[in-house]
Amino acid sequence: MPPLALVGNLSFDLVDGRPPQIGGAPIHCGRALRMLDARATVIGRCAEQDVEGFRKGFATLGLPAKVVAAGPATTTFTFTYDGDHRTGEITALGTPWTRADVRLVPRGAWVHVGALLEDDFPSSVIAALARDRRLSFDGQGLTRRRELGPLRLEAGADRGALQHISILKLAVEEAEALAGGIEPRALAALGPPEVLVTFGSDGSLVVERGHATEVRARHVDADPTGSGDAFAAAYLVSRSRGHSAVAAARRATTLVGDMLRARIR
Repeated sequence: MPPLALVGNLSFDLVDGRPPQIGGAPIHCGRALRMLDARATVIGRCAEQDVEGFRKGFATLGLPAKVVAAGPATTTFTFTYDGDHRTGEITALGTPWTRADVRLVPRGAWVHVGALLEDDFPSSVIAALARDRRLSFDGQGLTRRRELGPLRLEAGADRGALQHISILKLAVEEAEALAGGIEPRALAALGPPEVLVTFGSDGSLVVERGHATEVRARHVDADPTGSGDAFAAAYLVSRSRGHSAVAAARRATTLVGDMLRARIR
């Protein structure tokens, strides 16, 4: 099997008025890796003053990870949920990745790029990551405006980055921003061979080279924070092990459901 890697900026998530939680794709994907007993190179970046806290968070997860100090702030969100519908605000901005950071990612790996905001991974960095690697990319990094205040989605990012991406994971609102909706032909026209649209706890849509398959799941009424990251990690693990795109989506959907049900026990 090829090596796996998970990379992204770390975050603080303030959900429904509760105390800050550590977040970001490396954390949420890490929880999925632990459930799957899968190994990966995990790299997260945060402000220098927050490095020790995140290292302790990864240690609690039992997940080896490299935490890199970058810039004066760690990306911070405030989220409010109404079922699976989320509203959010950005209260601090982390620092974008650079080409120098790419050297930390093993060559030949299948890599999930857990972008939080536009330009977390500039196009030049995405191109450098894609050399000798297979990229899965979170659509937040193509649609979420990099600015303080209410979360805003728009398709203003450099779409040239899409040519380097093999697997594009989108939430419904990101699909609407990038493709005008979830119509399979519009999603396929984005360019990546595999486009996944996740529906929170309700399943996903797989568009593989223009062919669409819906994967349904029983709704789970639980805080869905991080479920998209967990889906992306589980999907990447399954695909790297040789499962088809649809089979990988089914496995990922099952894992997300298990994680959400565990939160309400």
